[in-house]
Amino acid sequence: MADPSTYRPEPGSVPDSPGVYRFRDSHGRVVYVGKAKSLRQRLSSYFQDVAGLHPRTASMVTSAASVDWVVVNTEVDALQLEYTWIKEYDPRFNVRYRDDKSYPYLAVTLADEFPRITVMRGAKKPAVRYFGPYSHAWAIRESVDLLLRVFPVRTCSNGVFRRAGQIGRPCLLGYIGKCSAPCIGRISADEHRRLADDFCNFLDGHTTTYIKNLEREMKEASAKMEFERAARLRDDVAALRRALEKNAVVLGDGTDADLIAIAEDPLEAAVQIFHVRGGRIRGQRAFVVEKVEDLDTPELMEQLLLQVYGAESTDGIPREVLVSDLPSDELVTASWLAERRGSLVSLRVPRRGDKRELLETVRRNATQALALHKTRRAGDLTTRSQALAEIQESLRLPDAPLRIECIDVSNLQGTSVVASLVVFEDGLARKSDYRKFVIKGFDGQDDVRAIHEVVSRRFKRYLDDRVESGDFESLETGPSDPATRRFAYPPSLLVVDGGQPQVAAAARALAELGIDDVSVCGLAKRREEIWLPGRPDPVILPRTSEGLYLFQRIRDEAHRVAIAHHRQRRSKAMTQSVLDEVAGLGPTRRRDLQKAFPTLAKLRAADEASIAAVAGIGPKVAAAIVAALAGDAPGAAVNVMTGEIHHDGPAVGITAQRQVTE
Repeated sequence: MADPSTYRPEPGSVPDSPGVYRFRDSHGRVVYVGKAKSLRQRLSSYFQDVAGLHPRTASMVTSAASVDWVVVNTEVDALQLEYTWIKEYDPRFNVRYRDDKSYPYLAVTLADEFPRITVMRGAKKPAVRYFGPYSHAWAIRESVDLLLRVFPVRTCSNGVFRRAGQIGRPCLLGYIGKCSAPCIGRISADEHRRLADDFCNFLDGHTTTYIKNLEREMKEASAKMEFERAARLRDDVAALRRALEKNAVVLGDGTDADLIAIAEDPLEAAVQIFHVRGGRIRGQRAFVVEKVEDLDTPELMEQLLLQVYGAESTDGIPREVLVSDLPSDELVTASWLAERRGSLVSLRVPRRGDKRELLETVRRNATQALALHKTRRAGDLTTRSQALAEIQESLRLPDAPLRIECIDVSNLQGTSVVASLVVFEDGLARKSDYRKFVIKGFDGQDDVRAIHEVVSRRFKRYLDDRVESGDFESLETGPSDPATRRFAYPPSLLVVDGGQPQVAAAARALAELGIDDVSVCGLAKRREEIWLPGRPDPVILPRTSEGLYLFQRIRDEAHRVAIAHHRQRRSKAMTQSVLDEVAGLGPTRRRDLQKAFPTLAKLRAADEASIAAVAGIGPKVAAAIVAALAGDAPGAAVNVMTGEIHHDGPAVGITAQRQVTE
């Protein structure tokens, strides 16, 4: 492990200008590549006290043995050079957006004398027209099978094409009308190329005009009593419509755009890309990457755009790139994209309309992909066993922690303090043992005090259950009841969400109760550090550790349950405060109303008839409730729990929406 001070550049030797830098290890291999508006400021940030750096950054600077840099004229040049070096050196500390598979494209080999339709993967070739990417090759073949009836372009390999010409007999597709058989001279090369051009134009989105032309020809043939030709044209139109149904229009005006969203956690990021061409979704890409760099979401997006479009040909970059989060250097990235495409590229976050709705779909897909990735990892027995073994070794526990409990506290500006306790057994969630706590003794953002109270209450229950079930030999009790023993089983490891103060509070609560057989640790969010009682320094698990992934899943689950509990109580409190002044709404009616409309948002959305349908309410009380809710809703208010925006007019609503989303 190298000391960064041994290779730190001399003061004043690093220029204060844009550039790209490389960290190399003792063997001269490049381990990290980065760019900066100011090389001096950026490089100085790496040579601080190693203890103050992010663990991943600290791992990089201690693995390196030297650093060098290249000065460039503009930030766009820096972006381009950074991509070139990442592609050339493949540094292990840079995030690499590699797909877990090679996505298929529908390709038309326009360079051939007789163009061919085929499925291609991998690097793109010159003079080949690509459409896609598609999720599966079978999706391409289904669409092509429908379109070949109308555009009988050859799909055979060059060997089959030459062999058919030699024997003077076409393949099966030539006999059934799905190939124009240029191999035996049924049509000329020019006629076949026109078919290929029509096929490409149709996939480009020029569908309406082509279908209308076919329908016009069908009517003309019918008028001339050419019924066989009219029937064939009718079937062609039906085939084209079936092909179009597989790619429904999602955006109007023939939009060409890529929609990109990232869902992340401290260790991984899931990426979803929808390719929209001619207003239709032509393909989708999805992959999960490990975050080997200390990057925030805008920096992740910048690296994603750099690597995705750096490998694309210029015709693969659309006019619009719609993203869930703008890159860190928005103008620089947009200029780089425009330079590669040869024309203006709109890089933005859509705020309203169909594009925003579609981007939300892409974002949900990314979130679900990340959750599915974690679930698959958690479902592997070998992986779970490895995670528990790593936790036991790193925390020096006497046994593997087969039962882990985690506590998280949630509040809103110090009010409505609640906590959650989730349980994992053998690395899997045991939801029947989850518990929720309401902290009633105080208000305020005092997580330490809240942790102490929750731990005390949970383990007082543990001690009480042991007494009731006869676990103490000195007590004369009857047979134990399984219903009372659910929480008499203590955890092997208690995890609290937080750092050293929260861990100390949990350990103090256990000591006050005389419990010394439960291990305690804390997981800090910022650097994924694991704190132990009485230890001045945290335990840092390796980035690829299965134990760290298990800790993160447990912490995230505790956070989810705490937030859901807090929102539920907050909504009930808001509903009660709004309805306090409604005449004729007593405790029984209010309870029935709460069952019918569990949240304030649902109650606001209900009309008088729906409210009056609740048992005991009636039209008069329903009208009073609606009036009370209307008087409680100001012009433009944001629900602090859900982020929903309630407003009286569209102009006010748009302003509020921008303030919240931006």
